[in-house]
Amino acid sequence: MTIDFIEVSRISDDHGPMTLNVALDGDQTAPLVLFVHGFPETWASWRNQMAHFAERGFRVAAMDVRGYGGSSKPAEIAAYRITELAADAASVITHLTPDAPAIIVGHDWGAPIAWQTARLHPELVRAVAGLSVPYSPASEGDPMELWNLIYAGKFFYMTYFQEPGVAEAAFEADIGAAVRKVYFAASGDASRDLWLADAPASHAFLDGMIDPDPAPAWMTTEVTEPTIAALAKGGTHGPFNRYRAQVLDGQELHRLADPIIGQPACFIGGENDIVRHFVPGMDLYESVDGGFSDFRTKTIIDNAGHWVQQERPAETNAALADFFAGLG
Repeated sequence: MTIDFIEVSRISDDHGPMTLNVALDGDQTAPLVLFVHGFPETWASWRNQMAHFAERGFRVAAMDVRGYGGSSKPAEIAAYRITELAADAASVITHLTPDAPAIIVGHDWGAPIAWQTARLHPELVRAVAGLSVPYSPASEGDPMELWNLIYAGKFFYMTYFQEPGVAEAAFEADIGAAVRKVYFAASGDASRDLWLADAPASHAFLDGMIDPDPAPAWMTTEVTEPTIAALAKGGTHGPFNRYRAQVLDGQELHRLADPIIGQPACFIGGENDIVRHFVPGMDLYESVDGGFSDFRTKTIIDNAGHWVQQERPAETNAALADFFAGLG
């Protein structure tokens, strides 16, 4: 595996010049697959997928999402609207393959970025895969109102993240421990109660979480250190601002484009992913094919948690390979 890095620049209509750090591997003349990470990760969360698909004839790219790693880190909450992040991904695709559409694959917040890149920039996207977070067609209103209703008087991590500075201070007190706790708490090796704590609204997100020693076999320093180093250098304000920008998404997304995604699509999730249980009494992975005109496959990987491509890289690669093979 030989990783090269480039910087892709774009001018945001609202927030000026942006620079995006992009890792590359594979034959530069081959079809492009763009991988988009989530919270809190970097391009390196895709290293296993990049190696696998570069060896199988694809050109592969993994970007540092705005706010992370080597990419720009604007201060404003509005700079982290999903339309802005989708435009970043579209700019990377246009830069790397101006004459042909790409496959885009996203995990965690990267999944909504991938879904919305396919929806808002359909000419650039050949197919789309989302990991861990299903597609939800945009509707008017603040998504946080739903979570505040469901978790009225109780702790929910997205609510905790809303006040600027609070989550940043908690994470930056010990970034290494925070990242390890977050990775373990959302993994298939932990009880989901570590993340979805049954606690009052005053509960702090990291309280009660475990810095595992020993860590699960998948949770090597190769997994944790890129994120720890990136957040130690660049701070956590941008990553948390993505959560705060959801109200702005609710104001604009429903007015843009057809809500139905037309490209071939697939979903991959972990059997023990906490996202499945965000709404008590419901399995959010039960019906992941809504909002598509060409949904192909759903793969739920046994014993995996939220970090599915890192916890179970072989199974994730196999599911993606099957999806890619069916594109013709």
